[in-house]
Amino acid sequence: MEDFKKAILQPGPPENFALQTVQEFIKPQRQTKLVQDENQLLENMLRTLLQELVSSAAQSGEPIMQYGQSIDDEESSQGLIPHLLDVVLYLCQREHIEGGMIFQLLEDLTEMSTMRNCKDVFGYIEGKQDILGKQELFARGKLVMLRTCNQLLRRLSKANDVVFCGRILMFLAHFFPLSERSAVNIKGVFNTSNETKYEKDPPEGISIDFNYYKTLWSLQEFFCNPASLTVAPAKWQKYTSSLTVVLDTFEAQPLSEEEGDANNLEEEAASFNIKYLTSSNLMGLELKDPSFRRHVLVQCLIVFDYLKVMTTNSLQFSCSCQKEEIKSSEERVKKLLEMTPPKGKDFLRKIEHILEREKNWVWWKRDGCPPFEKQPAEKKSAQEGNKKRRPRWRLGNKELSQLWKWADQNPNALTDPQRVRTPSITEYWKPLAEDMDPAAGIEAEYHHKNNRVYCWKGLRFSARQDLEGFSKFTDLGVEGVVPLEILAPEVRSKYQAKPSDRSKRAKKEEVKGGSQPSEEAQVASENDGEGARPVEASAAPMETDAAAGTVNTSQDGGTPPTAEEEQKLNSDTDVGQEAGQLETDGPLEPDREGVETVTADGETDAEADI
Repeated sequence: MEDFKKAILQPGPPENFALQTVQEFIKPQRQTKLVQDENQLLENMLRTLLQELVSSAAQSGEPIMQYGQSIDDEESSQGLIPHLLDVVLYLCQREHIEGGMIFQLLEDLTEMSTMRNCKDVFGYIEGKQDILGKQELFARGKLVMLRTCNQLLRRLSKANDVVFCGRILMFLAHFFPLSERSAVNIKGVFNTSNETKYEKDPPEGISIDFNYYKTLWSLQEFFCNPASLTVAPAKWQKYTSSLTVVLDTFEAQPLSEEEGDANNLEEEAASFNIKYLTSSNLMGLELKDPSFRRHVLVQCLIVFDYLKVMTTNSLQFSCSCQKEEIKSSEERVKKLLEMTPPKGKDFLRKIEHILEREKNWVWWKRDGCPPFEKQPAEKKSAQEGNKKRRPRWRLGNKELSQLWKWADQNPNALTDPQRVRTPSITEYWKPLAEDMDPAAGIEAEYHHKNNRVYCWKGLRFSARQDLEGFSKFTDLGVEGVVPLEILAPEVRSKYQAKPSDRSKRAKKEEVKGGSQPSEEAQVASENDGEGARPVEASAAPMETDAAAGTVNTSQDGGTPPTAEEEQKLNSDTDVGQEAGQLETDGPLEPDREGVETVTADGETDAEADI
């Protein structure tokens, strides 16, 4: 051990002797890298040597990080322990030994040192932070470093060693990446052990309102664990009533600019304490302290932000009255912060910015902490860039060039009649007709009628091929344009053509004058609707009664009509034809004389007589 101590602690840069010393005492199987058993042997030797150095430094009474340090005229040399750590760090960085060995030595060193010496040891760790944070070392020793820092925090006093605790926390924040799950508090656990103790019974001779004193400090119980407000309604009522009393007092006793200037916040930051004193004798002074008020009000805003998240994610805390109470109380708190000197508006703006950033942090944890770090892009050499040069195409891209090539090989492709073909409306509307069938069970959001391009093209085809069906679009929408013959029977009746006003009036007149013969009804239906069957060829010539507006059959020619009667007859016939342009899908039934005749609305003569 003495020979190893002299060899490993010899002065000079570690690269001059470190690897040779390890090879001399360990005699590894490989020349540049130790295997598992060899790493374990070297680690035991280094930990034993470190323990001897710490023991010798303690006996000499010197700080352990300065033990064995000699001061020359030109420069000051290192102590023995920092020099030993530099040698081990060099071997770990070059991957000659296991990368987690340096972290194990640092943990042993902090456990063997007093708190005064731990500050020097931690100063060494901070100085080597960039090297220790490299990926080849960080992956091996991050858990050991986390355990070392947590042990130091447990040994430190949160009231007397605030600066040292802050150094450790800042180191952890820089040493570990933001996406490290061990530092983000995924479960959202609160530090309920941070209890604020205050007086429960009023002391003798007190000159302040002791009830208000208890009410103010009781808010710390809810600030410490905001989750308790979402579980028990009684605690929520107590919190809101206590907060209302505190805010009313702050509003009744506003601070002036002179009081804000008297309490210089910058000088106060130099002697910062982690917690305020809770003595009832200090209540009057604390109420006049702007920083004290700001601490209480900022804690209120933090609780409100937590409760607003809970109102959106939890069913137990989502009633409208609670939301209104949170909103109104938050507005009062922000107004009080704005009124608190000095520079209340600037302070409120900074707090709102911090809380807004905190929301992003909460959402990131709620989504499972997805990685957001991007790997740096690799720099490609000029030769590699030339090898992967993009190809040049004749017409700008591969598709257009391929089309041009096909046209050269097959000129008839451009003149093929099947290349551009307009489908029939029956073929085009068939998918929409299938969607309209209830038996198909197609959900409404997947219907073709929701496809604007499909509907627009179909309306263009219908306007060219089926003008009558196209006219139904105004009243029945795009589904009314679909031809009736391709619709299901239960859907077809919904979209069948309705009788016109002309046919309805004719039907009423036929009902009133029921003595009209069946031959007249047959001829009237022929004039009113194009769907009626034509009169048989053996029918006699027609004689028009201009006064009655009816058509009669006779065997002889009769007296020819005058010019006025003929003009009136022609006008009535044209109107009847325009009003009766409807088709019928109903079956034809024979009338009493054996002739199948249909009226304009699809009813037979027998039904019309009824």
